This record gives sequence, C-alpha cells and structure tokens, in this order.
Amino acid sequence: MLLKSLIAVVFLAMLASLAAGAGFLIRDDAQSRRLLVSLKIRVSLAALLLGLLFYGFYFGDLGNA
Repeated sequence: MLLKSLIAVVFLAMLASLAAGAGFLIRDDAQSRRLLVSLKIRVSLAALLLGLLFYGFYFGDLGNA
C-alpha cells in the first residue's frame, strides 16, 4: 500500500511540475530559467516513477492480485 501511495504522490508531483512549467512558459520572458528547472524536475520525477513501477512489478507488489 505504501508503494501505491508513493507512486500516486510522484505522479501528482509530475502534474504539478507540468502545470508550473506551462505557467512559466506563458508568463516569463526569454531570459528566465524557471522553465528549464521545471523540466529537469519533471524528468527526474519521471525517472523515479519508472523506477518505482519497475520495482513494484519485479517484486510482485504491483500486478495480478
């Protein structure tokens, strides 16, 4: 149950980073680096999410139950 909750939290954090990046794209000027930072965070969260999913399927915490 902890793994599923952690996966949900990481996914919601990715959505928040996506929304923040869209806001930065619309509002900021061309010199702002906040959009790039948001992208780096989103990519890191995606890698973490994939790692959690692989872990869950490999050890049987996720899948057919």
